[in-house]
Amino acid sequence: MKTRFNYGSALEFLFERLPMYQRIGSSAFKKDLTNIRRLVELLGNPQDKLKMIHVAGTNGKGTVSHLIAFGLQRQGLKVGLYTSPHYRDFRERIKINGNPMRKTAVSKFVNDHYEAILEIAPSFFEITVALAFDYFAREKVDAAVIEVGLGGRLDSTNVIHPLLSVITNISFDHMDMLGDTLDAIASEKAGIIKKGVPVVIGERQPEVEAVFENKAREMQSELTYAETLWQVHHQVGLPWQHTLVLTDYKGQNFKLTTGLTAPYHTRNMVTAFAALSKAGKYFEIDMHKITRDFELFEQEVAYIGRWQFLGKDPMILADSAHNEGGLKYVFENNKGLGYEKLHIITGVVKDKKLDLIFPLFPVFATYYFAKAKIPRGMEATELREQGTNLRLTWQSLHQCGQGTRSSPQKCRAGGLNPGCWQYIYRRRSLTGLG
Repeated sequence: MKTRFNYGSALEFLFERLPMYQRIGSSAFKKDLTNIRRLVELLGNPQDKLKMIHVAGTNGKGTVSHLIAFGLQRQGLKVGLYTSPHYRDFRERIKINGNPMRKTAVSKFVNDHYEAILEIAPSFFEITVALAFDYFAREKVDAAVIEVGLGGRLDSTNVIHPLLSVITNISFDHMDMLGDTLDAIASEKAGIIKKGVPVVIGERQPEVEAVFENKAREMQSELTYAETLWQVHHQVGLPWQHTLVLTDYKGQNFKLTTGLTAPYHTRNMVTAFAALSKAGKYFEIDMHKITRDFELFEQEVAYIGRWQFLGKDPMILADSAHNEGGLKYVFENNKGLGYEKLHIITGVVKDKKLDLIFPLFPVFATYYFAKAKIPRGMEATELREQGTNLRLTWQSLHQCGQGTRSSPQKCRAGGLNPGCWQYIYRRRSLTGLG
């Protein structure tokens, strides 16, 4: 008898039967495109029916993808957005105009292709990429923004032929799979550059400029650095809301209000706006429509987990930075928040190179080390031991008093009761860490 899945059992099948990078690490990463090509061929190559923008990079690619999607949505377009990983809900990965993929569509896909999935034996990421392409094609989106999962050249998303490629920046991450030099990592990211397809580079980095320029020349692709099209200027604002003025390559000024208050987000905006400027070749783009109601960005694309304020009194901030480049930005930005006490809840995966990231953590903070609820999660005791060796002061999550869920109490050490932190963390913040 043929197995029939509902949404819950379909997810269980995807999570438990297919290798998932977030759960088991590099053994789930397939260094070829054989499986994804078989899958999309089985589906009738839905990716060939879509107008897509492809986004790679070490940091910021998820934010840039959301920003581009928002910009296209403001033009009245129906826009698919594929990103990874998800924080709480699997369907965060596959959205149309901010709405997560329908549960019935997930279960139908697994039911329709169950036997083929067993035969091909794809990774979790490969099947979700195929699922996204199929869903966007069936829903007849006007455009789709596709975020690279890992690297670029051999990433499962790299079977597409986009209208535009975007590479945000290069930093050290996933070195066991992408290489241990910036040149090597950049070469993998540059693998998304297709023949004749223009590419936008988010940040000009002298160490890797030649890699991108040589690849673009080889592929006869027009290369543009985002900073040549847009500049952004800060204005004074609250920690959770800023007003910015941006200037485009024509000298026009655009004023916007945004909840993207971390300074590194200005780089992401410049990259995304440059991409939208280049996308004007394929879609009618009115930047005034984008900037006029920019405060709706987080709501309209369901953007979470990056420099996200979960509370204001006390100030509670969540960010999913998990590598050297991202954490540098986070801790540098933290300095301007005006707090008296800093408490940090953190967890990492087993293969994280702590010797690269722990020196970035402020030694004056109080730490609460946690294990992510995945097989790859590093034990909190090991994390604590290595943190202690680097002079990081720690407390138990339950050490500082009780409080209540409805009425968090201040603890004697200052700041929010850690027991309440844990509750807020589980309910409103990230569940899978770096």
